Amino acid sequence: MMHDLHERPLVVQSDLLVLLDESKPKAQQAREKLVLFMDAVKRAGSIHTYRITPLTLWNAAAAGVTTDDIIGLLVKYGRYELPFQAEAMIRKLMGRYGKLWLSTDSGKLFLHGEISIMGELTAHTSIMSYVTARSDGAWELNDSCRGALKQELTRLGYPIIDLAGYHAGEELTVQMRNRTLRDRAFELREYQQAAVELFYKEGTVQGGSGVIVLPCGAGKTIVGIAALARLSRATLILTSNSTSVKQWKDELLDKTSLTDPEIGQYCGTLRQVRPVTIATYNMMTHRKSKDSAFTHMKLFSERDWGLIIYDEVHLLPAPVFRMTADIQATRRLGLTATLVREDGCAEDVYSLIGPKQYDMQWKTAEAGSYIASVSCTEIRVPLHKNKEILYAQASARSKLRLAAENPGKIPVVKQLLREHEGKPTLIIGQYLNQLHELSTELCAPLLTGEVSQQERQQLYDSFKAGQISVLIVSKVANFAVDLPDAAVAIQLSGSFGSRQEEAQRIGRLLRPKAGNNSAWFYTIVTDQTKETEFALKRQLFMLEQGYQYERVSLPHDEIEVVEAAAQ
Repeated sequence: MMHDLHERPLVVQSDLLVLLDESKPKAQQAREKLVLFMDAVKRAGSIHTYRITPLTLWNAAAAGVTTDDIIGLLVKYGRYELPFQAEAMIRKLMGRYGKLWLSTDSGKLFLHGEISIMGELTAHTSIMSYVTARSDGAWELNDSCRGALKQELTRLGYPIIDLAGYHAGEELTVQMRNRTLRDRAFELREYQQAAVELFYKEGTVQGGSGVIVLPCGAGKTIVGIAALARLSRATLILTSNSTSVKQWKDELLDKTSLTDPEIGQYCGTLRQVRPVTIATYNMMTHRKSKDSAFTHMKLFSERDWGLIIYDEVHLLPAPVFRMTADIQATRRLGLTATLVREDGCAEDVYSLIGPKQYDMQWKTAEAGSYIASVSCTEIRVPLHKNKEILYAQASARSKLRLAAENPGKIPVVKQLLREHEGKPTLIIGQYLNQLHELSTELCAPLLTGEVSQQERQQLYDSFKAGQISVLIVSKVANFAVDLPDAAVAIQLSGSFGSRQEEAQRIGRLLRPKAGNNSAWFYTIVTDQTKETEFALKRQLFMLEQGYQYERVSLPHDEIEVVEAAAQ
């Protein structure tokens, strides 16, 4: 029995940190359960560190996971007895879920809750400042505080369920097509339909706000469009860039009964406000100076929107959060491939957009052939000899850039291109000088923020048509770029340790492929530098989704052989 306990993969600490030893049997089984109610923090060798937080517990509770489910899993896979402090904290935090809720009556906003919890709230002046009248179990609130109250309660550790309802918004007749404009049969996949229904919840106050998490390539846009059609109300769609605006419009025309005059684009030089309007986050946060008002934030009130869709909700900028706090009576849908935010604003997504309503694991989507199977490889190369002295004398920040722009990476890129000759390939990097030099050396087109929208579209179209087999892209291609045929991605450098960016870049490969439905992702890292540490952090989200990175180390002499072959 003691041997069996020792072979269990989990060690749960009293501070709600959880260690997973992936060398133990059933580690993979445990990992699949852990992601339901905790976040990955780091990885060291075979040990993965997770953290249970109030937010992870409340998102789990919103998805139907119970306190006993969580305690049971920690005991089942735990190597040692579950610490009393850890169990008590989990029960306390989960016990608060569903015990506070908002409602409206005769146009007034009320906070309800169990008397014991309401009593705890009286100690917080930041909450009591919103209260205009009190009675047992129900407090009348300042009717403009709905969003701000939810943010503050979440920050203090008190989740609140918003049952205050929504205004209907402007009616709009929208139907999903059975056949697309391109005359292809079309219907929602089972998981897409499930996600829409969990968001809609029969149009009751229990539905209407929340986040849908689907892997890149699994059809988040389709879910958004289906939610729009289900509500049939005027809709504002906010997304990451102008390319994505066009993709949303194309999909709406292709898969719904909406016509061109009903769909507006609000980006670049276009200012079209129509029953369905698609805008970019950059446009919404534009202002003439740091002290000026946001020029286009008025779009939130230019029509009687019945739904606001936040595409790539993990990118939501602070000014849009602030506006969202003021429009809590409008239904809100967040779409993302990962709720990871490097800025620590995940609590704001939860309180202002809504809890996680649906989450499909990437490997589940892969098993259903909804996305491609991706092989991930980290190739470690030595720092180029010409850069060794410069690196030794550089500041910490300069060291990272020198490692990222290591010339020793270029022969490896050329070798990978030879190995995958003929396959549509993206080369992705952070630093423009490096990308321009590579573009010249490979005679391959380069897409950066300097390229006009028209030129970008031409490059995308040429890549899709197979006229371009290699496309070099900067971070502008991290999000919402529809290049379904990309089968190989080579990452030269990235934004420090961004887990979100790594996932999005791999996501460029995930659209299902003809034939064996396979794709390849390579990340080239300079060995024995700070870049290796950041690489481990970048990979964390994908590792927790069940992906493995094969690691290949190339010494100086092997790089020289590769370099010679490339000449």
